[in-house]
Amino acid sequence: MRKRSGLSRTQFLVQWVVLPVLVIVSAAMFVGLVRNQVSIAAKQQELQSLKNQLAAQVTENAELSGTLDQGEDAIIERYAREQGYAKPNERVFVDISGK
Repeated sequence: MRKRSGLSRTQFLVQWVVLPVLVIVSAAMFVGLVRNQVSIAAKQQELQSLKNQLAAQVTENAELSGTLDQGEDAIIERYAREQGYAKPNERVFVDISGK
């Protein structure tokens, strides 16, 4: 019988087929993991933004509900103040710092 001077069939399969396939599959899984983590981070940021908007809306709703409970005069006064009006001899301070 002749001796082969190269790799056996099993060694050939492992070296040239199985290992490259494992490397490709591992790389694809890693890329998928990174994409998912980026997506999760973006969704968490969006969720926090929506929670902040919800808190602001709940506060505004509570203020408006309180104004409604005070009656029609309070509603008119609130609207007038939002338009920049003030009562006679009343000093209005405006925060121009933007903070």
